[in-house]
Formats: sequence, structure tokens, C-alpha cells
Amino acid sequence: MSQHLETTFSDEAIRQRLKNELPHWVYEKGWIRRKFKTSGWKATLMVVTTVGHLAEKAWHHPDLNVSYAFVIVKLVTHSAKGITEKDFKLAKKIEDVLMWDAASDSNGVFEGTPDDPRFKYIKKN
Repeated sequence: MSQHLETTFSDEAIRQRLKNELPHWVYEKGWIRRKFKTSGWKATLMVVTTVGHLAEKAWHHPDLNVSYAFVIVKLVTHSAKGITEKDFKLAKKIEDVLMWDAASDSNGVFEGTPDDPRFKYIKKN
């Protein structure tokens, strides 16, 4: 394993990286954390499954708090006892995938989720 990936960041460096790279994530009690609000249970399950898939592919597993209309994702590198590059990389991938706006990113190939509450599943920040 790369030593670089296990190097922990200081509290100030973590806060600065979150501010610059992941503004919807917070540093709290040794974890970086993000709450994704959903439209209900089915949407919550889609978020959990997506995060699970990404985490498994990265072999870096977050803690999840799951409720009817939200999912809280918390990351820390347990083996390093702190926040490492792995945490930032996985947080960024989760953010990019879950918050992807197909309609504005597809040159008209995809319509994106209809602007109708019946079909929305992740609430934009």
C-alpha cells in the first residue's frame, strides 16, 4: 500500500480541502461527512446502493446513517486513524456520481430526471 495514501491530514488542511473541493462536506469528530437528502425510501435505497458500489470498487468503506429521506456518509481511514487521500478521493467520486446532472452534462443525449416531485430522488444542495 502506498505510504502517501495512509498519510493523515491536519484538521486545518482537512477543512481547507473540503472548502475548496467538497463544499457540501464537513469535518466533524474525526470524520468527513455529507448528508444527502432524498425524496423518500426508494430514493434513499438508490443512494445507499450507489455509495456501496463505489466504496466496494475503491475497497474503502464509509459508515452510513440511513433514514427514510436522507443518507449520511461518513469517511475516515481507520488503519491510519485519520483522514487520508483515500477519504477525499472516495468523497469526490460519491459527490460526482450522486450529484451528476445528466441533462446539463450530456449534450442533449439524456433528458435527466423530470422536474416533477414524483420523479426527483436526490434533493440538490
